[in-house]
This record gives sequence, structure tokens and C-alpha cells, in this order.
Amino acid sequence: MHRVFRWIVLAFLFVIGAIAALWAIGAVHFDFPWQSMRVTSSIVLALIFAAALIVVRGAWRKLGALFGTVLAWWLTLKPSNEGNWQPDVAQLARAEIHGDVVTLHNVRNFDYRTEHDFTPRWETRSVRLSKITGIDLALNYWGSPWMAHPILSFQFADAPPVCFSIETRKKVGQSYSAIGGLYRQFSLIFIISDERDVIRVRTNYRKGEDIYLYRTSISPARARERFSEYLYSVNAIHDSPRWYNAITTNCTTSIRHQHPSGERMPFDWRILLNGKGDELMYERRIIETAGLPFPELKQRALINPAANAAGDASDFSARIRAGRPGF
Repeated sequence: MHRVFRWIVLAFLFVIGAIAALWAIGAVHFDFPWQSMRVTSSIVLALIFAAALIVVRGAWRKLGALFGTVLAWWLTLKPSNEGNWQPDVAQLARAEIHGDVVTLHNVRNFDYRTEHDFTPRWETRSVRLSKITGIDLALNYWGSPWMAHPILSFQFADAPPVCFSIETRKKVGQSYSAIGGLYRQFSLIFIISDERDVIRVRTNYRKGEDIYLYRTSISPARARERFSEYLYSVNAIHDSPRWYNAITTNCTTSIRHQHPSGERMPFDWRILLNGKGDELMYERRIIETAGLPFPELKQRALINPAANAAGDASDFSARIRAGRPGF
């Protein structure tokens, strides 16, 4: 039994060591400051890890020290709001709060001709907190049913909806990488947008993307609290940039983290595999169901056909909601 236990411990340590080594190699490959040397440096680091494990006495201590060195360097990397940003994330949103009135700066409302051909338009809008009536949730899928992108749309009694989309802020020439998203490749951005921008670009112009729209059961009072949390996050990002991380600081976990700790939804695996997030919210009665079973509710929540038919109509928001359960 002692020998079996020893082998189990060694196997566990080997797995932990392998994960640590792979992470460190990836950190150098993606984040090494001299881009031309990234591939070479990551290969050299991999060879050092392998040599230490195979031929060096006291390898575990040396591997730990090497991993710690890479981690210490990696933690010194700081995000910045300065950069040659792609046009759709070129401006940071900002909010001014004066009692009941909120002035939103850099609200994105682009005029699209195709996904990549558009006229940028950044607007300033004013809304009143007391006029918030609720929150709608749009879930955007682009491939796997396990992963989605949430967009929260705040509804007002006297103004068009205001949408919040938490995304990666990419520089010109960058494209999203799921593995790169585990490192310090992208900073975080909170986009405030018109629905005809942030939803229509996904339903009408991007290929292979679907959006499902749900009405939440959140009360107007709670919706105002959630809106204020977004405003705080928007201003915090504007003043102090943050890194995006595909696991810890992404489009879904960032929503959860901005809630007060005592009000956060209990953790569930579907928070990480957020393509199943609507199923989770259905079970916890956070979305309106109209008494339908979840598969039928989801089928009827798909808005792509309605969005394509609406085009750039001024009543786009009303038309994508018409006849849907819960609205």
C-alpha cells in the first residue's frame, strides 16, 4: 500500500508539473515582449524543462523555481488603454451620474454595410435610472453549443434600449485565440451600444452566428442596481485597464464578479460553459418562460430571421421581440 500511495503521489506531482510547465511555455510563447523571439524562447524553455526533469538531480525544486520565475515575470505585465485599436473597440465608454440622470459617452451605433465595412458612429446619450423597466438577455452563439457570448439589454420606459457587451479589446492585426485568451494578449472592454449595432452586426452581417433573446424576470429595482454595477465597471475600466482572461475574467465571469458577493448566483459549471447559461437561468427562474418547456422556449427565442427582416428599421428592437415568449 505504501508503494501504491507513493506512485499515486508521484503521478499527481507529474501532472501538476506538466501543467505548470505547459503554462509557462505558453506564457513565453504568447507574451514574451520581443515578438520575433517568442517561438525560439518557448522552444528553449521547453527543452530546459525536459532536461531538468530527465537529467537534473532535485528536478522538482528546480522546475518549481523555473515556473516561479516565469510566473513572477508574467505578473509584471500591465494592461494599457493606449494602443492601435481595431475600429469597433477604438473608444472606451464612460458614464457621468448626476442623481437620476446618467450621461453615457462613446455609445457605439455604427452604420454597417458588411461586418468589416461600416461608418463608425460614437454617440453621447442620457438616460434616467428611474425609467429602467427591466433587462433582456441576448445569447450569441458562433459555433459550439457549449460557448456563448451574453449581451445585456436594459429597457427604459422613455428611451431606446442600452446594451452592454463585455469583450476583448483587440489591436489592429490581432484576432481572438481561445488559448491566447488564457494569457495576457487582450485587455477587457465594456462596450455600451445601441441594439441595432451590437445585436444586428451578429445576426445580419457575421456568418454562422445565432442570437437567442430572453426576457428576464428581474424587477425594475434590481435592474437599476445591475445597471449601476455596469456603470461602475465601465468607469473603472476607463481609468484602470484590466486584462481579459478566458477563464477568470471573461464576458460571463465579469458580470458575476461585479455583483456584491452576497448577491452572486451560486457557482455552477454552466457559468464557465456559458452556452448552457440560458438552461441554468431557466431552472432558476431568472428568465420568463411563458410556461413553456425549455427546448421550445429556446427554439422560439431565436431572433435571426426577425432581425434580418427588420434590417436597419427604426423599430428594430420591437420587431425582434414581437411574438416571443415572455415579452
